[in-house]
Amino acid sequence: MTDRHHLLVHGGTFAAVDDRGDISGVRGTGSFPEGLFVRDARHLSRWQLTVDGAVPETLAPVGDGDTARCVLVPRGGRNEPSACTVFREQAVGDSSFVESLRVVGNRPAATTVRLAVTVDADFADQFELRSDHRTYAKTGAVRGRQVLDDGVEFSYRRGEWTSCTTVTAEPAPDAVEETGTGARRLVWKLEIEPHGSAELVLRVMARPHGEKRALRVPRSPATVAEKLLAQENEFVEGVAFPTVWPELASACVRGLADLAALQVHATGPDGEELRVPAAGAPWFLTLLGRDALLTSLFALPYRPGLAAATLPALAATQATETGPRAVSQPGKIVHEVRHGELAHFGQVPYGRYYGSVDATPLFLVLLGAYVERTGDSGTARRLESHARAAVGWMLDHGGLTSRGYLVYRADQGGLANQNWKDSPGAICSADGTRATGAVVAAGAQGYAYDALRRTAWLSRTVWDDETYAALLEQAAADLRDRFQRDFWMRDRSFPALALDGEGRQVDALASDAGHLLWSGLLDKEYGEVVGRRLLEPDFFSGWGVRTLAAGQPAYHPLSYHRGSVWPHDNALITLGLARYGLHDEARTVAHAMVDAATATGHRLPEVLAGYGRDTHAEPVPYPHACVRESRAAAAPLALLTAVGGA
Repeated sequence: MTDRHHLLVHGGTFAAVDDRGDISGVRGTGSFPEGLFVRDARHLSRWQLTVDGAVPETLAPVGDGDTARCVLVPRGGRNEPSACTVFREQAVGDSSFVESLRVVGNRPAATTVRLAVTVDADFADQFELRSDHRTYAKTGAVRGRQVLDDGVEFSYRRGEWTSCTTVTAEPAPDAVEETGTGARRLVWKLEIEPHGSAELVLRVMARPHGEKRALRVPRSPATVAEKLLAQENEFVEGVAFPTVWPELASACVRGLADLAALQVHATGPDGEELRVPAAGAPWFLTLLGRDALLTSLFALPYRPGLAAATLPALAATQATETGPRAVSQPGKIVHEVRHGELAHFGQVPYGRYYGSVDATPLFLVLLGAYVERTGDSGTARRLESHARAAVGWMLDHGGLTSRGYLVYRADQGGLANQNWKDSPGAICSADGTRATGAVVAAGAQGYAYDALRRTAWLSRTVWDDETYAALLEQAAADLRDRFQRDFWMRDRSFPALALDGEGRQVDALASDAGHLLWSGLLDKEYGEVVGRRLLEPDFFSGWGVRTLAAGQPAYHPLSYHRGSVWPHDNALITLGLARYGLHDEARTVAHAMVDAATATGHRLPEVLAGYGRDTHAEPVPYPHACVRESRAAAAPLALLTAVGGA
């Protein structure tokens, strides 16, 4: 197996293949699972091509793009060049995968070629493939394999849970062989005329549990490529890009194209079909509340349709009752929605999981921003009850009334931290000590402040409820006063990352302070001090602002949240700097992010390592980053909003 992997994404479907276009059959690599995945299940776990019984050599490996193309040859040498060349092309459609194989003869005489594709489907849940050393019992699971006239069908059943994968070929294989491992080998004996060619097309249709839509397999990879290109053009069309800053324009175009591919199906409150931004691939090709909300906010000036879909989708999944396992409480906005087998049987809590302290205020922020931007008061009226329930959660279950802040506790079966920095050690003191008890994360208080103010505006201008508006405005003003009293570290002229369960300041210097600028929670004097501090060398790597300032014992350049550089984090910081009039600083961060995107093919990854540009002339990748992530894809649009074409 080669070390490189390539990701093909179309809506809620993705395929991860190696340089030859193969799927090796391993359980998973932890950071990058191989296979074809639909709705959290692996519908192809093996897809391996052999020519005359051997793995071919790679003449031209799979490159970047929406279609995987490579050139393969049987093993040969200078004195005995390969008898044929295989041109391989692959693409994914909606719950489908299609491949064309064109075999070209290289000799002046007829050539016989034995082509075979070994196929298997293990239907593993994505959570089984993570490197977290967990195992999950699947009592009563039954797998089936049925040979068809033109291929093979794999099936899986566990109680009421059923899934299947159908592989067909044109022309039909000459034989379907058993391998002894459960896989099946589709075999063709091809007679190639002198310097002639033969072509095969293989089509895979995944039918995940619960899928009720009528789906069709694309005719060819070219058909998929045309559809994807049309979707990308639709997303890009009409956006005014800065001509004086072509690198930012290229990053915006690449980001919009990725957003076009990262759309997954969701349902609104009245059962309407919606397409919303998924969080990212490979691990999070599903609806995550926080991610969809931030993505929609970044794209709002350019693609308001994302917000128009995200808001009702999240309203439809808003909690209506208390559920300890899902961390749900009435009015709370969902954090994560999963469709896999383990979620279905309750073996992981993420079917509908509400372990987020910030998705609820961000829902209100997006609703207010969307209505203000578009004038769509109808959406504000339609979602009024949902918005009021979200405010009710913040005031009651969230803790604003009883504790003065939004608070969360570690969820033993789910997430230890429930703000955007949700890894176990992310909320810590400068020395690395983890916060305990009921945690008050700084950034979430900024979101709550903004949510209260925006909902007050909606109440006054759309709902015609002056009393409610005044109540929310007063709550926002009180929150601002409390925050600057309790969080401001006078000896460091910087806000604490959080308060712990005893009300003590968690004193790490962290990028979350930039989110307070975005939300407007800090007084102007404090905000200007914070904004300039974020551009000092311990924070600013040259590629962006680090999540944790270097020099603190807790800092690690390869930590997920304790020293890395996140594009969406930097996008919020840049918007915040511009809000406080720190335009030079905003341009500095924006240029750093655009330079990082330019160095990585104009696509910003989920996260970069925290190594400085002064010692590393190229941005260092973070080893476990999502290859495509919606917040990172939308980040260049936020930069464009913050600084224009400067």
